[in-house]
Amino acid sequence: MERITLLLVDDHTVLRSGLKLLIASQVDMQVVGEAGSVGEALVKATTLLPDIVVLDLSMPGQSGLEAIGDFQRIHPRGRILVLTMHDDEEYLRHVLQAGGSGYILKRAADVELLSAIRAVHRGEVYIDPSLAKALVKDVMARNVGEKGEAALSEREREVLRLVALGYTNQQVAEALVVSVKTVESHKARIKDKLGLQRRSELVRYAMQQGLLPDN
Repeated sequence: MERITLLLVDDHTVLRSGLKLLIASQVDMQVVGEAGSVGEALVKATTLLPDIVVLDLSMPGQSGLEAIGDFQRIHPRGRILVLTMHDDEEYLRHVLQAGGSGYILKRAADVELLSAIRAVHRGEVYIDPSLAKALVKDVMARNVGEKGEAALSEREREVLRLVALGYTNQQVAEALVVSVKTVESHKARIKDKLGLQRRSELVRYAMQQGLLPDN
């Protein structure tokens, strides 16, 4: 059986040792190299040409995120699987935009990591399940565009604007001279039409649609 070859890049020796033991237990995987810095990893990637580089983002000197493009130039056929502590949608988006093939959190560095390695090797993009749902919601918010804008009535757009500005249901009701129950109904329809639930998502959408002042 041809094994998936991996280069482990993390500045924590103990973590690398644990990952190496985990991967060594798999008949279809092999760790061909380790590195504690991006510079060391780039040198090893040049000679080892691993199928997958398992890369931490927080590294001394050059960050893992900055290095994704360097790895791709050195070994275009190789894939980058980010293993990080950053449970953050922004980091995830930056990794995918830079050309990374996977993003998994260190707290899931066991069976979940093995699944991610196999998926990335098959040419798939693997996203940690805890972040995948949030990413889908964000993409929906960004792509609602004209369809979402047209779907909201003028009253719903006004309710959305006030909610995004931080108004309570009572304050919105007073501003629009309607009942609190009516405001709650408007908010429920807005969330349903846009596919959004959190206030932060509604604020982001309102900003994208120009419903909030610049300052």
